[in-house]
Amino acid sequence: MGQVRIIGGIWKRSLLKVVDRPGLRPTPDRVRETLFNWIESWADLPLADSRVCDAFAGTGALAFEAASRGAQQVLALESDSQAADQIRAAIERLCATNLEVRRTDAMAFLAQQPANRFDLIFLDPPFQKNLLGAALAASRACLSPKGLVHVEGERPWTELVDPSQQAGWVERRSAKAGAVHHALLSLEPE
Repeated sequence: MGQVRIIGGIWKRSLLKVVDRPGLRPTPDRVRETLFNWIESWADLPLADSRVCDAFAGTGALAFEAASRGAQQVLALESDSQAADQIRAAIERLCATNLEVRRTDAMAFLAQQPANRFDLIFLDPPFQKNLLGAALAASRACLSPKGLVHVEGERPWTELVDPSQQAGWVERRSAKAGAVHHALLSLEPE
């Protein structure tokens, strides 16, 4: 069993256990650091006032980073029972009152959420599963008008998502770290 370290906030340097599950790859430290710098630069709403969803939580690293940095409410969605149990154990160990985990299918959950439910959504679906386009569509319906979506993939998001699924999204920033391409997106203003 591996570990990943929380890099900022009140739980900085705390370790999260990483269960050995097929396709589970924690978001690298460098990506998390860059992402939260971007959020500070681009978010219309301070992280402390934000409602956050880590849709394909895996280790929960992104969810814990957001909660550690003071997000109002963080929801981690994970379909794998062992991974969800590991996140739940870390929530208890850290006494994370602003973070909860649900063992559920992220796509189905997002599709059932009301408008404006989340201000920040992390989308890091399993590589090679071709889920990013559908996940973006599901996120659009429950994202606040000035909300942000962070996407990760094995290639740039524009190569993983059909042009019709890209419509309505604005890329604020993008980068590559190792084998991970990531971008911060927002909805086009109406």
